[in-house]
Amino acid sequence: MKVSAVVGGLALVAVAWVGGGCAKRVEVDDTPAAPVGSVTDYYPLAVGNRWTYLVNGRPDKPVEVKIVKQDGGFFLDSQGGQLTADSFGIRDQKRYLLRAPLETGRTWTNVVSVSSTEHYRIVRASGPCEAPAGSFEGCVLVEARNRVDAETTLVNTFTFAPRVGLVRIQVEAERGGRRIPQTWLELTSYQVKPTQG
Repeated sequence: MKVSAVVGGLALVAVAWVGGGCAKRVEVDDTPAAPVGSVTDYYPLAVGNRWTYLVNGRPDKPVEVKIVKQDGGFFLDSQGGQLTADSFGIRDQKRYLLRAPLETGRTWTNVVSVSSTEHYRIVRASGPCEAPAGSFEGCVLVEARNRVDAETTLVNTFTFAPRVGLVRIQVEAERGGRRIPQTWLELTSYQVKPTQG
């Protein structure tokens, strides 16, 4: 599962296997969650919406993603991504990034090619999250896993904030029970139109 494909062209970075470091496993939060809004609130799609991210904490290389047009039901962004919302959730042309209902423990699978199947799980349906752009409530944390080979699984963790969109993306390679950080993106600024309805 390539980072650029998963986030609609968001990341221009290649996932390189870097040695060292472990990260803790993301556990499912069993505490009752506050009610959440519609799945479409978690990735506002409208021409002109924009998000700026730091890649790996480097302020010298920000990535800006701006929705530049709508074509055939998909919103196209400045990084080549294509996203849409339907009655099931938010998706690109191959996968659902977020699916309703937004409930902790909810799972779904995306078959993106003959040799690639992605497994998604909502780790937390509603809770606080932070990024350089601010602190947000009601955030949804999603973990996506894709087995690369017999020893390695690529793990992408997405944090969505309501009426904001993607706040953080963490990519790790899991080998032998250890998670090796690969890359991460954090939201530094955003400009979105209010959601309709």
